[in-house]
Parts: sequence; structure tokens; C-alpha cells
Amino acid sequence: MTKEFPQFERCIRFASLTDTGMRRKNNQDSLNSLVSSDETFWRQRGHLFLVADGMGAHAAGELASKLAADSIPHYYSKDLDSEPVVALRQAIIEANNIIFQRGQANLEFQGMGTTCSILLLLPEGAIVAHVGDSRIYRLRNGQLDQLSFDHSLVWEMQAAGRVSAEAAEMHLPKNIITRSLGPNRSVQIDLEGPFPIFPGDVYLLCSDGLTGPISDQQIGTILGCMPPEEATRTLIDMANLRGGPDNISVTVVQVDHPPVAQSDRDSADNNASKGLPIAWIAAAIFSFLAIALPFLVPDDPIYAIPFVIGAIVAVIVAILQALDHGSEDTTVMQPVKMLGEAPHRSYDCNPSINTAENFANMATELKQTAKQMELEVEWQTYDSMMERAREAMSNHDLKNSILHYCQGISFLYAAFKNRNTAEQTSDSHVDLL
Repeated sequence: MTKEFPQFERCIRFASLTDTGMRRKNNQDSLNSLVSSDETFWRQRGHLFLVADGMGAHAAGELASKLAADSIPHYYSKDLDSEPVVALRQAIIEANNIIFQRGQANLEFQGMGTTCSILLLLPEGAIVAHVGDSRIYRLRNGQLDQLSFDHSLVWEMQAAGRVSAEAAEMHLPKNIITRSLGPNRSVQIDLEGPFPIFPGDVYLLCSDGLTGPISDQQIGTILGCMPPEEATRTLIDMANLRGGPDNISVTVVQVDHPPVAQSDRDSADNNASKGLPIAWIAAAIFSFLAIALPFLVPDDPIYAIPFVIGAIVAVIVAILQALDHGSEDTTVMQPVKMLGEAPHRSYDCNPSINTAENFANMATELKQTAKQMELEVEWQTYDSMMERAREAMSNHDLKNSILHYCQGISFLYAAFKNRNTAEQTSDSHVDLL
């Protein structure tokens, strides 16, 4: 599930997983990724990640999302003559045409559609392309930013100022989307970015099967406390434990090193605080002496010649240093024209005592339910996880405490899943809210 590529194994880690959920018989979600395995293709097309959530009766939604997930990376990777943003936009338009034509050709597929959210990690930065209500988030230093705008009735009415957020949550249906690929001959595409990429950034692409049951704060906390593979599994497990009313798809991407990470902010700050390079300072001193000495020793200005030569050499060295620094992978991205208005929402997701206690309560409630249902659980393993979680909390290591609590929750969920599979049930769930 976790993918690594030879040339970039120290640059990014990512994991993808899709799940039918607890209430649906078919999975209409699709995931795909196109990760460069060589430097040349990386410079041209970067890394692409995609999530699509299909809509339509019978197998129509499943077909629509698969067509989007298969065709967009294909067309994007083939169009090497266009700039990445242009190629991506055209690839989405091609996918919309394909889905629309398939819908028109078959009565059972008419009106089928799909959401589509795409993340590009490019040398220029991160680009988001988006249609529908699937989402793309970025976690950085404990802050979770939603980089995509929900094309839903709720979000559109709030953006237009026609309803408050509180009223929208209470009175408006949350599953009505205003844009999708396929139902119409043309489609409006949101483009956001490019956003600078820093080491440690974590990106999440997901369908609304995740964001419906789980809060943004909890999503961000899990992303910050677990590596991509574990975070992906835990997020899906928690959505299912809260009813799993829809298909759930998750891709987690963590950026670790250049060339994907463009700049280390701490290094950039340190370099800025150092002021001028030593070579430039030396050049300034030599130049001052070369100018001042003829006035100080007017009878013999020849003393200034060595300082003139020193100034010239220092300037040459400073220029060479600047050119060499500019060739490094870890560079600050130059200002570019930004697309879109992201982030659209932001959340503080730093681990806290309150968050850790919430996960502890979830684990406790889940254990009680498992005991009542007489599930077959290796309790010694579970109790060991809980002991590590409590020990970490007592040492004020909240990140590891939350990690172990979440591991325990997923461990117990596996027992519930096995029971459901054995009994072929589709409506039993544990509500942890």
C-alpha cells in the first residue's frame, strides 16, 4: 500500500486505500497516482495523485470515476508540449468528454458523473485541480488547510452570503453537489496554487465518505501523528466505526526531502539572518581600502593596487558562490502568479491533552462494545497498546500517545470487521461520537 520509487524514495512517502464502507454494496470511488521515477519526467510532469467519487444508478458512478481516474493521468502524461497546468486542465476536459459521450451512448449511463480532485507536486510547487466535493488538505506545523473548495449547495450558498454556516449545517442537505465531471458537455474546473512545498508537509486527498463521519480536527491530528500507511488505514477504520455510510477513499502523501520539497524554511530564515556572504563583505573592505589609501598615502598610491586586486577576486568568488547556491535542489521558490484563493478553511490540529483523551475515550468505548458482543480479540496485544499510550501521555508525548490509541482502535475495528464479514451484515456500526 505504501509506494516508494528508487529515485525519489527519500523525497515522498504515500499510501492509498479505498473501502466500500458499511452501508454500500458497490464502491464507486476510484484512486490513481502517477509518480515520476526519473529526474527528467519529474521536471516535466512532477507527481500526480487523484481521487474520484462517482455518481449514478447501477454501475454508472463506478464507471464514471474509473474513466476519470484512468484517462486524466494518461492524457496529462502524454501532453509534454504544454505547461503542466495547461496539460492538466486539458486532460480533465478530455475526461469530461469521455464520460459525457459514454453517458449519451447508453440509457443506463445517462447523467452519470464523478467528482475529481487532483494534486500535482511540481518543481514550481503544489497545484490543486478540483471538481465536486471530494477534498484536498495540507497539514503543515499542526495546521490543516483545505486547499479545495466544496462544489456543494452548502458551500456555494455560504460563499454567496445567502446563509450562515450554522444555518447551513442545520437546514441544508450536505450531499447535493453543484459540479461534476460527465453530466454536461462542458465543465468548470477550479485550479489552485502553486503552493510552496516544505519538508514535512502532508497532503490528504479523500472522498466525502471520510469527511462526513470524521471532523477536520481529528483528521488533521491523525495525519500529524501517524505515518502515511497507518494514517490511511486508521482514517478509514474510524469512518467505518461511525457508520461508514458511504464509500471511503484516502490518499496520504508526505514530503520529506528535495527535490520535491523546495525549501527548508528554517534554513532559509537562517541564511537570511546571516546577511551578506563573507565574500561580498571582503569585497567591500578591499574596495574601501583601495579608494581610501591614495588619500591616506598621496605620495605613493601604488599601495592601493593589491587592495584593488583583492576586491576584484572577492567579487568573482561571491558571484561563483551565488551561482553554485542557485543550482542546489533546496531553493526558495520564486514568486509566481497564484491561482485560486486557497486555503478555504484552516484548523489547528496540534496534539493536545484534550485530543488525546478523546481518542482514549473512543478506545475505551470500543472495548466495552467488543466485550458486550463477545468478539474474539487478542486482549493482551490491545492492552499493551493502551499501556504504551498511557505511558506516552504521562510523559507528555502526546503525538505517540495518540498514535498508540489510534493503533488500538484500528486493532479492535479488525475484530468488528471480521464479525460483520462472517455474518454478512451491512448496517451494524459503533458510533464513537
